[in-house]
Amino acid sequence: MPVNLSAPVAAELLPVAGVSLGIAEAGIKRADRKDLLVMKLDEGSTVAGVFTTNRFCAAPVTVAKQHLAVGKGIRALLVNTGNANAGTGEQGLAAARATCNELAKLLGCTAEQILPYSTGVIMEPLPVDKIVAGLPQAISNLKENNWFDASQAIMTTDIVAKAVSRQVKIDGKTVTVTGMSKGSGMIHPNMATMLGYIATDAAIVQSMLQQIVSEAANRSFNCITVDGDTSTNDALMLIATGKSGANINETNRATMQAVVSEVAKLLAQAIVRDGEGATKFITIQIEGGKDETECKKIGYAIAHSPLVKTAFFASDPNLGRILAAIGYAGVNDLNVETLKLYLDEVLVAEEGGRATSYQEADGQRVMQQSDITIRVVLNRGKVNATLWTCDFSYDYVKINASYRS
Repeated sequence: MPVNLSAPVAAELLPVAGVSLGIAEAGIKRADRKDLLVMKLDEGSTVAGVFTTNRFCAAPVTVAKQHLAVGKGIRALLVNTGNANAGTGEQGLAAARATCNELAKLLGCTAEQILPYSTGVIMEPLPVDKIVAGLPQAISNLKENNWFDASQAIMTTDIVAKAVSRQVKIDGKTVTVTGMSKGSGMIHPNMATMLGYIATDAAIVQSMLQQIVSEAANRSFNCITVDGDTSTNDALMLIATGKSGANINETNRATMQAVVSEVAKLLAQAIVRDGEGATKFITIQIEGGKDETECKKIGYAIAHSPLVKTAFFASDPNLGRILAAIGYAGVNDLNVETLKLYLDEVLVAEEGGRATSYQEADGQRVMQQSDITIRVVLNRGKVNATLWTCDFSYDYVKINASYRS
C-alpha cells in the first residue's frame, strides 16, 4: 500500500477557469477502466513543459514538442493510458498525429493545437481506433471540476490517484493552481519521469511559463527516484489560462513560482509514496556540499543502491551500505573523515567510521518507521540538496514481472 498517502478528495480539487476535463473508458488495455482524458483549454491559454531526455522518447513526446514549437496556441491535451506508443517508429508517429487530427476535428481547431501523451506498455502499436471511438464520450463530459476523475484516468500501476490544489493572493486577486500526476515505477529524474499536468488561472507569457515549469521540475520531479529507470514518455506541463485577472511579471513572479513548485513537490512526493511495492518513504538530505552536482551525486548513489533500499525494506540497520554508496558516488576529493551520517536524529557515523555514541537499537528503531530521513553532512561547503526515494520490496519484483499480464 502507498506510504502515508491517501487518494485526493474530489471536493478539495479546485477547478481552474479555462480548463475543462473529460474522461472516457476506451478499452485501450482492458475494459471498464478510465483510460482516456481530454483537457480542453480556452483560447488564449499558454502552455509550457519539460520532457524526457530518454533517446528512445515516445512518439507522443516528439509530436507534442513539434506542436508546441509551431506556436499556434494549444487548445487541448489528449492523454491515454494502457499503451505508451514508444519504440513504435514511424508507425507510432503517424498514430499520435492521427489521434490529434481526430480530436482537432471534434474541437474545431488544427491538429498542431493538440498535444498528445501516452503511458503504458512500450513497443506495442497504439490502438488508434479505440482512442478515436472514445473521444466523443470524453468530450461529452468536459467539466472544469473533473480533476478527480481525470487523475484516475491517467493511472497505470499507481494504486491511488495523485492530485492537489492550492490558492494564493497575487496583486489582490485569488489565483488557483491545481495539478495531477501519475507514476509509480520506471521513476528516475532526468526531467520529470512521469506524466504531470498543472494548471493555473493566472496570466503568464509563454517564455516565463517555461522558466517556471523548468524550475518547478528541478525542485520536485527531478529530485525523486523509485528504481533508477528513466521513462520514454515523461512530460510535465504547465498551463496558464489568465482567467483570474492576475498578470504574472518579474515583480510577483516569485510568489507564482513558489505555489507552482509546492504543487509539483507534493505531486512528486506522492509518486514516491506510491512507488511500486514501497513500504518506506525516505528523504535524503545532503548538506554542506561544494555544489549541487556533488550533493545530488551522493544523494542518488544512496537512493539507487539496491542494497540500501532492501535493507530499509527489512528494517535492517546495515548502514555501512550507505557509507559504501557515498564512497562510490564519484566525488573523488571527498574527505570521509569530516562527514557525518545521521538516521533521523541518530548519529551513525563520523570520522570515517561508526560513531562512538551509536547503538544499533537506535538505528533499528528509526528503520521501523514508515517515514525516514537519511542526513549526510559533508562539511565542505554551503550547498544542500534534498531527494526522495523509497525501499525495494518483494512486491516491486512481482509487479514488474507481471506488468504486461
